Amino acid sequence: MPTETLAAITPAETLMQISGGYSLSRCLHVVADLGVADALDDQPRTAAALAESTGTNADALNRVLRLLSCHGIFESRDGKFAHTPASRLLRSDHPRSMRSFVRMIGLPVNWAAYGKLDHTVRTGQSAMAQVLPDGLFRYFADHPEASQIFNQAMMGKAQAQIAGIVGNYSFSDFNLIGDIGGGQGHLLEAVLAANPHLRGVLFEAPHVIEQASGIASDRLSLQSGDFFKDAMPVCDAYLMMDIIHDWSDEESTRILKNLRRFAPTHAKLLLVEAVIRDDSKPNFVKILDIHMMTLVTGRQRTWHEFETLLAGAGFRLEREIDAGGEFSILEATGV
Repeated sequence: MPTETLAAITPAETLMQISGGYSLSRCLHVVADLGVADALDDQPRTAAALAESTGTNADALNRVLRLLSCHGIFESRDGKFAHTPASRLLRSDHPRSMRSFVRMIGLPVNWAAYGKLDHTVRTGQSAMAQVLPDGLFRYFADHPEASQIFNQAMMGKAQAQIAGIVGNYSFSDFNLIGDIGGGQGHLLEAVLAANPHLRGVLFEAPHVIEQASGIASDRLSLQSGDFFKDAMPVCDAYLMMDIIHDWSDEESTRILKNLRRFAPTHAKLLLVEAVIRDDSKPNFVKILDIHMMTLVTGRQRTWHEFETLLAGAGFRLEREIDAGGEFSILEATGV
């Protein structure tokens, strides 16, 4: 919503818009699930035509798209709908597609957990535990379709981060790099492509390694295991992108201490994370922090919180490198 519009609304309107704002996000989830953006190419189409292509109700779809278009997702034009830069990112064939990310946020189990956010605020415990006693990651391990959406979501989100990581950090001093919890290996593949002298190891859970088996090569090996307790690869550097934010301080310390057991003294640890800033400006990092609090046991952290966490696991936080888009590379070494 434009800044001038926000400044013009009354306090009561602010409360009405925010309290009912879940209707907007839910419309986005549904449109992504139904593949509406895939049914729209470069030519504007009516809601009726889009409904026919997607097997939906024309009137209901028109009303949903009308709301989304007020927020820059699709454009309403002469009784038809056209793409905007945001809606194009909902297409499955976009090179930086965010469709799976939106679908992942809107998964029924995530939606159900937010219905129990009051439990989290009262107790400090993840609301997801009320929905899935074994947790979200166990659910993904047991539900291949949801796991695929999650993995595709992480790949889509990472596309906006990878260029900043590869472009702003020098990997020239390393020979072997381990990507810990690296999903389908999208970041590791990009790092290896930009640094032909490097070899890499993707360390992930067994079901993820099985899904990623096709990327193995003479420069990229795969190792399955549990990063809480199993042996880690011995490397010159370790990447962990958006891993630590998934876990509580106690759980994160266990992961980092286990890594410290196998990391050589000279090895660098590179955490790619969104750091909480000491300001009152609205941004996605603060929304992400609530996702972590509600859906898993994790949190977004400040520089000082990362420094304390790493020190407790035998690492020293050395510096922060801007990776763009509110994300940073936090470089640490063993002590």
